[in-house]
Amino acid sequence: MFRKSIKLGVAATRRNIFSREDAIRHKNIILQRLSAENIDCADLESLNEDGLLYDITFCDAAAEHFIKEKIDALFIPHCNFGCEEAVSNLAKRLGVPVLLWGPRDNAPLENGQRLRDSQCGLFATGKVLLRMNVPFTYIANTWIDGDEWVGGVKNFIGAVSVVKAMKSLKIGQIGTRPRDFFSVICNEGELIEKFGIQVIPMSLADFCEEAKKLIAEPERLKIGVNELKAKLNMDFPEEEIRKLAAIKKVMADWAEENSLSAIAIQCWNALQDILGVMPCAVNACLSEEGLPVVCETDINGAVSAVIAQAAGGYEKPVFFADITVRHSENDNAELLWHCGPFPPSLRKKGTEANVLRHSVLPSKCPGVCDWELEHGEVTVVRFDGIGGKYSLLAANGKGVDGPVTRGTYLWTEFADWEALERKIVCGPYIHHVAGIYGNIIPVLEEALRYIPGLEADFVK
Repeated sequence: MFRKSIKLGVAATRRNIFSREDAIRHKNIILQRLSAENIDCADLESLNEDGLLYDITFCDAAAEHFIKEKIDALFIPHCNFGCEEAVSNLAKRLGVPVLLWGPRDNAPLENGQRLRDSQCGLFATGKVLLRMNVPFTYIANTWIDGDEWVGGVKNFIGAVSVVKAMKSLKIGQIGTRPRDFFSVICNEGELIEKFGIQVIPMSLADFCEEAKKLIAEPERLKIGVNELKAKLNMDFPEEEIRKLAAIKKVMADWAEENSLSAIAIQCWNALQDILGVMPCAVNACLSEEGLPVVCETDINGAVSAVIAQAAGGYEKPVFFADITVRHSENDNAELLWHCGPFPPSLRKKGTEANVLRHSVLPSKCPGVCDWELEHGEVTVVRFDGIGGKYSLLAANGKGVDGPVTRGTYLWTEFADWEALERKIVCGPYIHHVAGIYGNIIPVLEEALRYIPGLEADFVK
């Protein structure tokens, strides 16, 4: 629903003194491999008869072509030594993330002639890119028929996805932060000044008024009610399910109208006083559909969720968790928990997607979820800052067995929990993290090359 695709510009290059025929052959193999991997590419086949950038005179035409194609990143495969002047000037002009790689060179011919010297050209281009202050990602010089470079390209595309998400990031804010959550304070001015992140507010009064209008027209909510019933087990009156469907539609429509990347909502207690439901199940379903919705109006938490989702290539939804308590028996395991905003598709196999009434808040309103997440490798992410300095915390863990608890949860084991705990407490982070399945730290490492002002703080 909210996925952002990536288009990769491919500027394959050669140098005249090496084999033209072998360079063209390698270029064709590269384009075929990218196509087979369903990577959306714009090439230079129309630039000249070679489809290769081998002279500075082609630079303007190549730049205009890629600008017209609206590429998000530039891939520069060196099909032989290449033309560092042309590709570096192209990269500088386009101002997009750059990937540098070349296929490993074959042994010299029997007569001692070398056809390509691709590796040598990579050394030259890397130096010129640095000289021109062009940040780039490098994949080690590998065989063209191997999988290492394809994996590297996909890793790079994930990084570009994060960069693209940050450039157009808009967080919808519904309501103010709860007074009890002093820790979620953010600096809205700094976010837009440093990263271009915009916060789009909607008062809780306006939000609830829109929801009430829908609740009064049951026909408009029929589809939404049926979708919730099909996905979740809800043993409470139809009227309350209709309220949840109304909340979901208001958030989804608002996000689409304003091109929002995520939403941070004041999920308690005023919403319960006005509408009589918890939004947790709605948050879970929207997060599953690709629109992360985070709790307690945590703007930086919403940014964290967008970064994690983009780094994962939008293939899996994110979950937004409290870092809550240590495992009673496993010193390196911690409880990732919340009242229910974890996408139902992530729940442990064989368990039910149960939506209940809140067991802690006095209102006992319906709408909280109750399931354990599937075990597996996860990455937790937190974007945050203090005093004008921002960093990105990320750590890998894996789901493990632990005591049953209420709400949505995952007991997660880390390599060194105490080291991670110290980072969280000593800042600039808080107890909220975005979680996603898989190891996205390599993607985040590359992404941060292209996001000035955001420092890496990774625990592997």
